[in-house]
Amino acid sequence: MSTAKQAARSAHSSSTFRAVARVGYAVLGLLHIIIGSIAVTIATGAGGGSADQSGAMSQIRETPFGLVVLWVIVIGLAALALFEIAQAFFASDSDGDSKKKWARRVKHLGTAAAYIAIAVTALIYALGGSSSSSGSTQSLSAQLLATPGGVFVLVLIGLVVLAIGGAFVYKGATKKFEEKLDLPTSKVRKAIVAFGVTGYIAKGVAVGVAGILFVVAAFTQDAEAAGGLDGALQSLAQLPFGQIILWIVGAGLILYGLFCFARARYARM
Repeated sequence: MSTAKQAARSAHSSSTFRAVARVGYAVLGLLHIIIGSIAVTIATGAGGGSADQSGAMSQIRETPFGLVVLWVIVIGLAALALFEIAQAFFASDSDGDSKKKWARRVKHLGTAAAYIAIAVTALIYALGGSSSSSGSTQSLSAQLLATPGGVFVLVLIGLVVLAIGGAFVYKGATKKFEEKLDLPTSKVRKAIVAFGVTGYIAKGVAVGVAGILFVVAAFTQDAEAAGGLDGALQSLAQLPFGQIILWIVGAGLILYGLFCFARARYARM
């Protein structure tokens, strides 16, 4: 067994490490509640700011003890990312199907990368800086559009993001998320499952629209069309009955945040 694999297994089996990783789920819940609240505020016509990770971090920093909360976000998500990496090392070892094994490893590593990206954003704000998730997305799109084959890559990114959104919708509609939870047999379980179903579908819609915007940016040669999560939510408001749709999706993201708090307690780790 390699040294890296031994380290991963030791970390994975540590009760302290798992406790810190559970904090990661809780801070994800906080971020989704804030993003969902911003989306609802936009839907009601009261402004709101950027409905993405950057907007959430900015609001957190303006609150009392906001700096402390930002550092908790950094630590919790870093631990959660390490947990996913540890899972990628050995969680599928008992699976004889190499294709499934590698698919699961890619999934764990992709999830870890997403957590690290959010943790880095929190770190930037904790250190007094700022960033724009939508601006970064548009900058990446502009760079790709300016390179040979960039349009193809941008379309591919859009399709991958769209597929991730579809996976969220599927997971919510089929309640697949229950497989990773040890839920109590009570009314609490029904509430958590209801939050999970609604939340996963709402997040899937938002992520899926973000993927579509990448494709639109590629075919229109307009990098500003790719606005990330904020751009996706803002674009929903432009649809017929868009304010209502955005309000529903925003409320769904809030419920997903509440589900994440429950996940921090009941996740199998």
